[in-house]
Amino acid sequence: MNFLDPALDAYSEANSSTEPAYLRELGLDTHAHVADPGMISGHLQGRFLAMLSKLVRPRTIVEIGTFTGYSALCLAEGLAPGGALHTIDIDRELEPMVKRYVAKAGMNGRVVQHIGAALEIIPTLPAPFDLVFIDADKANYPNYFELVIARMRPGGVILADNVLWNGKVLAPPADQDRDTRALAAYARMVNSDPRLEGVLVPIRDGVMVSRVR
Repeated sequence: MNFLDPALDAYSEANSSTEPAYLRELGLDTHAHVADPGMISGHLQGRFLAMLSKLVRPRTIVEIGTFTGYSALCLAEGLAPGGALHTIDIDRELEPMVKRYVAKAGMNGRVVQHIGAALEIIPTLPAPFDLVFIDADKANYPNYFELVIARMRPGGVILADNVLWNGKVLAPPADQDRDTRALAAYARMVNSDPRLEGVLVPIRDGVMVSRVR
């Protein structure tokens, strides 16, 4: 999922802020013990997410897709006093691991885990949303967008991961699978929505950054 020359990627990481020790430990733990460890945001993208969150200073963050909790903890770094991050995942298997690292990060009470279908959970969360990170099943990206956009505050930010999908978005539409078509549709959707302004950042597998006007 890295399109940058590995040497330049390493240079970028070396010239970015150091990840906290608990995130480095979580990264190593994920790669050692969890299937598909490449799904983790990692150092460079994690610092990017943390920086955006610190610029927004959100009171309410919604993350769709928890995995082992790395991106949640990065985003939570920017929470305003009294704020909370709500992270949603359909799979309960990694819940204990996430809880363990939330505690290591001193984020108990600030990072709230929800297990279940995001399409059902999102409407129950406290609005308005200040920052949303979409990083779950790709086929539902357009559906997640439709649920969160009406609950965003002006100036809020919607992030979507994997929007380059390892370059598969460049394939002719007839050759695209369901996930690729959904990601391409998501990019068209947010770029044609007059409520938003956005930029697709080619970091790792692509992050779409959309700001609510």
